[in-house]
Amino acid sequence: MAAALPAAPSRLAQRGRAIALALIVPVLLLLFWDAMVRWTGTRLVPSPYGVAIMMWDFAFGGIYDDAYSASLPIHFWKSVQRVYGGFLCAAVLGIPLGLLIGRIPLLRALLDPTLSLLRPIPVTAWLPLSMIFFGLGPRSAVFLVFLGAFYPILLNTVFGVKSVDVRLFEAAEMLGCSGPQLFRAVVLPAALPSIFNGLRLGASFAWILIVVGEMTGVPEGLGAVIMDGRTLSRTDLVITGMIIIGITGFLSDRILLALSNYFLRWSPQHHA
Repeated sequence: MAAALPAAPSRLAQRGRAIALALIVPVLLLLFWDAMVRWTGTRLVPSPYGVAIMMWDFAFGGIYDDAYSASLPIHFWKSVQRVYGGFLCAAVLGIPLGLLIGRIPLLRALLDPTLSLLRPIPVTAWLPLSMIFFGLGPRSAVFLVFLGAFYPILLNTVFGVKSVDVRLFEAAEMLGCSGPQLFRAVVLPAALPSIFNGLRLGASFAWILIVVGEMTGVPEGLGAVIMDGRTLSRTDLVITGMIIIGITGFLSDRILLALSNYFLRWSPQHHA
């Protein structure tokens, strides 16, 4: 009698194994961080336990009772509005423009040199001009976030359109597809993997640049908290803001990844 094949691991077991593997490096980094603080005896960098206390007070209060106690919901909500306001503006402009540039050679010849000239300029260099254009406040922050997210979305969309196999266009035209129908049936589905890559990169840059954006005179937001922590030499406050931004950016990326897997369910090789 043939031996029975071992049962395939359940989906829950696979998920548990993936989570366990993902936690190994963060746990090792925390242990290394704690060991280095203890070994050097520094007071400039808090221990993981000190940062955990700061995070609890920042979220719920009751420990330090200062200006930052229990203020996380306010700062978090302000930053979320600015990040996703700029990111959505970048997506609404970048995706259609990328589709057009990738598909229309004349438009590409008109816009590509200018975009290639503007793209290398650091977003931080736009900080003074943003304050002149939009004044001190949240609109400058949204503009800077928009700039940071716009180019990854645009370039990945253009790349996706230019990477479409020419034979797909020929086959679609033989079947009578043209104009807007060709975009819906061929261009957009074929470019979706690159578009989602651009969205994921754009969302990451949006969270990276919120600290720069909130240097424009806004009193509330995670970036403003980090800058206050630097000014006050509150390293625990700086690291707390960094951790919250990192966690939120990670969750944003997971949401975009889930959307990518859903819309690309017809293409298993593009699942992540």
